[in-house]
Amino acid sequence: MNGLKQNQDTYLLKNVLLETGFLYENEEIVATETALFDIQIEANKIISIGPAQSTMNEKSFDMNGKLALPPFRDMHIHLDKTLYGLPWKAVFPKNRTVKDMIAKEQVIIPELLKTSVERAEKLIALLQGYGTNFARAHFNVEPTSGTKSLENLLQALEHVKYSFAAELVAFPQHGLFYTESARLMEEIAKWEQVDFIGGLDPFSIDGRIEKSMDLTVRLALDHNKGIDIHLHEGGESGVKTIHYLIDKTLENPALQGRTFISHAFALANMTKSELEYTAERLAEAKVGICSSVPFRNMLMPFRELEKAGVEVFIGNDNIQDHWGTFGSGNMLQKANIVAQLYGYETEFELSRCLRYATNGMIPLDDHGDAVWPRVGDDASLLFVDASCSAEAVSRISKVEGLIHQGNVVEWNNSASV
Repeated sequence: MNGLKQNQDTYLLKNVLLETGFLYENEEIVATETALFDIQIEANKIISIGPAQSTMNEKSFDMNGKLALPPFRDMHIHLDKTLYGLPWKAVFPKNRTVKDMIAKEQVIIPELLKTSVERAEKLIALLQGYGTNFARAHFNVEPTSGTKSLENLLQALEHVKYSFAAELVAFPQHGLFYTESARLMEEIAKWEQVDFIGGLDPFSIDGRIEKSMDLTVRLALDHNKGIDIHLHEGGESGVKTIHYLIDKTLENPALQGRTFISHAFALANMTKSELEYTAERLAEAKVGICSSVPFRNMLMPFRELEKAGVEVFIGNDNIQDHWGTFGSGNMLQKANIVAQLYGYETEFELSRCLRYATNGMIPLDDHGDAVWPRVGDDASLLFVDASCSAEAVSRISKVEGLIHQGNVVEWNNSASV
């Protein structure tokens, strides 16, 4: 992966399985139709797609009927402070608050920063092995790290720039005002590599919703950034924060479509009428929700949000770090969890669940028309051992290969030249 250069060659992917439509019985979708195709790639673009032919040459890869899907996109992950790459360690007992964890981070971060470049690269390699080629990565901004988390993450991303892409969120993990992070956020917001201004539980951590959120909004507007805040708070303060951010987004159209709330656990315990009202306002302000798909007593109202027109994105969040033990890095597994939690089990429903792993891109639209891939598309594809996307979601099918902008990133022995 390291040292990979941008591909400038033309090559042919032979015998690629693509979805072509739905099979109906009595007006019900019962299966997904597929066919074999040859896909020609030049540099970073798809330049032709046609029926599979028998001819092979030195620039042909035989995919042997593996199913092509859009690569996965992890829309909420922390690449800068994972424990992945270190010896296994489960989290400490659960009787800990966010403030407890802040105190813990202030102790362990200096040591973690010493190897954060290498560990971020190992985590990215893990994601790629599961078919992910893009992430929205939150990085710490607080007095313990200073700008070092960002600097180290940028180093890691530079090393994999031809095989992986990311957008970055400046995350005041220790609070804007609970610790002296506001000045650092002012500095980091000026960096052109930063795409979003983050935030953390403005009431329970900083003690005042308005003061914390006003700074976040100002930084985003002053530096032409989006917003993506962590909001773990439930109850009244969580609800107030959601609506305060909606108000600010409605007041500032430049933030609409560029503002997100990660977690937003307050939505899980709203009454039906509260949720309907909030979902309508989120949709009006074009504020999206990023979720790690929690369960137990924290089932998020995906159906209601999406029915109202709210964009819902998902991500792994943590991968074996000091906050949580169970992150796998597998976005297809996340789509499978969504399907199980919300009772999606028909061919059509499972095929729609793929969009949670790909951030919206799916091979067939709701009418069964093929919409991906197309000539002229970015040459980014993954290959799975499955007959269709519904099977891939249901069985969490093995990823056999990944191509990022024409560059071969992951490849197993089933693909032959």
